[in-house]
Amino acid sequence: MSWNLKGSYFETCSCELMCPCNLSFDHGATYDYCRATLVFHIREGEIEGTDVRGRKLAVIVDTPKVMTEGNWRLGMFVDEDATDEQTEKLSAVFGGQMGGPMEGLAPLVGEVLGVERAPIEIVEDGVRHSVRIGDAIDFEVESGVETGQPVRFDGMFHPVASNLTMAEEAVEDRRLRHPVRGEVGALDVRVLVGRLSA
Repeated sequence: MSWNLKGSYFETCSCELMCPCNLSFDHGATYDYCRATLVFHIREGEIEGTDVRGRKLAVIVDTPKVMTEGNWRLGMFVDEDATDEQTEKLSAVFGGQMGGPMEGLAPLVGEVLGVERAPIEIVEDGVRHSVRIGDAIDFEVESGVETGQPVRFDGMFHPVASNLTMAEEAVEDRRLRHPVRGEVGALDVRVLVGRLSA
């Protein structure tokens, strides 16, 4: 159960402004639900000896207002160029079955909706980041820049990183059914025998 992944991460959710769950999962979402899209672009990585470099995937969650209540619904998109073996191993890591940060979220999931393959296009252009997943998802966010530097949250709880750049909708939602608020971060996680290491 060892894996090592490095890459970038983009997230949108249905909350207004920034996600309250990043302060604590016990804080309620803006609405009576949270619908989040977590997108990962893996630049380097292997899972139990399988090279997953260049793979992209998205985890889609639908949760109650207070995330710690559980009963999350979770689905995944894996890029259409992934092999069966890559898809299986990526699904296990991001579904929480192979240790690491996502394992801590697994008990909150009440229903797994499945894994689909789809074309996933990710564009990173300075402070603008866009994601298109087949005909299902299409969003663009821009890192918050008021002073010439992106707005960052440091030392926060998040399964991907404790330091994330905050972002907001760059263009009107294209194929999302919720307002786009987001976070941009770096994915640099190593897990050896189910333990998170630096």
